[in-house]
Amino acid sequence: MFTAEEIEIVSLSLRVAVASVILSAPLALACAYLLARSDFFGKSVFDALLHLPLVLPPVVIGYALLLLFGTQGPIGRLLNEGLGITFAFRWTGAALAAAVMGFPLMVRAMRLSLEAVSPKLEMAARTLGASRVRVFLTITLPLALPGVVVGLLLAFARSLGEFGATITFVSNIPGETQTLPLAIYGLTQTPGGDAAILRLCAISVALSLISLIASEWIARRMRTRAQLSGGGALA
Repeated sequence: MFTAEEIEIVSLSLRVAVASVILSAPLALACAYLLARSDFFGKSVFDALLHLPLVLPPVVIGYALLLLFGTQGPIGRLLNEGLGITFAFRWTGAALAAAVMGFPLMVRAMRLSLEAVSPKLEMAARTLGASRVRVFLTITLPLALPGVVVGLLLAFARSLGEFGATITFVSNIPGETQTLPLAIYGLTQTPGGDAAILRLCAISVALSLISLIASEWIARRMRTRAQLSGGGALA
């Protein structure tokens, strides 16, 4: 049986993960489309910068976020004084850290899916008078949707497991920033916390498995649907 505190931890983790995906999805799709459909000077460097969170120690990302979005950071101070938005030591900061760490996975899945869409379909629609925006919304995005959904779910699963950047940026505050990984870490330093650790680990594994299985299932269903309707996309 789960305690009220454990339920709160799971609820906060889900809220942080959902918020991180919503926060990063539009920018990730824009970056993926840019990389898939454009050639420009410095593209390799831009691509490498987007994927830095995959190879850098998470604590480095967390410290960079603290410098930029902390109460005394250039961006954090501007947001706090101008809009009343605070990230440091708040659950919103945990969502920001999770968004940054999951961003490369989201971009990569979306980019691969966009690259699989034949540019000839887009060109044919343009010759029939469709605008670039309409082509994207009615042809490119529907055909690439399986990869877009997979990217969202992978980032969601990654957000559930985010630890290093989060604890560096927003600390481990019960009820505010204490997500599943942070709660498990705190319990490892608490005598008699083994039972709670096992329960939270089981929840973490279950949520991650559900996310990964759902991403594969949804991708297959949407890919099949896109193939069936792809022939009529230009009609």
